[in-house]
Amino acid sequence: MNTDERNFRSSYYEKCLINSVEENKSINKLLEDDIRNLNKLKQFCMNYTVPNVHRNHLWSLVMGILPLHKTSTDFVRDQRRDVYQDLLRAVSVLRCVDQKKELVMHTMWLLESNRLWQGGNANATMQADDMHFIEIVRTLLQIFTNDVETYWIAKGFYNYTRELKKECPKLKEQIQILLKREDLSLFNRLEKLGLFDSTSVLLDNWLITCFAGVICETVLVKIWDKVCGGSRKIVVFLFVELVKDIRYLIIKQSSLAEVKRLIETVEDPDGVIVNKAIKSLQINNSEVDYTH
Repeated sequence: MNTDERNFRSSYYEKCLINSVEENKSINKLLEDDIRNLNKLKQFCMNYTVPNVHRNHLWSLVMGILPLHKTSTDFVRDQRRDVYQDLLRAVSVLRCVDQKKELVMHTMWLLESNRLWQGGNANATMQADDMHFIEIVRTLLQIFTNDVETYWIAKGFYNYTRELKKECPKLKEQIQILLKREDLSLFNRLEKLGLFDSTSVLLDNWLITCFAGVICETVLVKIWDKVCGGSRKIVVFLFVELVKDIRYLIIKQSSLAEVKRLIETVEDPDGVIVNKAIKSLQINNSEVDYTH
């Protein structure tokens, strides 16, 4: 089966909320191996949409949260749970617990990384990186039901965003190249409004957090599958497809604040924008990958 035919089948099954038998057999075999193959797990994330039932397990393996050796899984999972419970107990004793789970996990993360008391009150001294972590947790809480898994996956995904942060200049350059080629008028408008100015961090924040809090979580996971698989460049295509989808509205705006409001209220419950971004990544997969 060629790539185009496979992608067509995958897309068709996803629209019908049915996972391809071929894909299910593949992921089941990968997860059942006594020693899981990290490269094959990443390839699966890149080539397919990870089934919801397997996503937490597969991401945990790819991120190194769980071991590749199957016989060690239960032991390591228990250790992760114990660390989580110890941290939660500690922040509770210290009376640092906020009602919102994402802020509780943020405080636990600060405590684990020995940053909780640096500079006084943690909430009063939040930096951009703290907000990135909180947005990631907030998104993952809408995807996973197990708080222990959510905390560890949030930390793993946050580490991916540090790589994106380093690559931001290259990713922004690629966005400008694509927009100039595909919609010059849209590019000119965004440039005039200052989106690409070195002093603006708006685009940086969207790229670094992989659009957490911007795109509907249930379809954003498809993008995050690709990030887990090793493609940081997917965020470039997601942004380009997103602004192209609402270009007629962006063209009318007179300030960057208005564009921000538009983008952060985009609704894509059916994943049309996300699927276009993934298709664009597949078409352009022969281009230079800025993640390496």
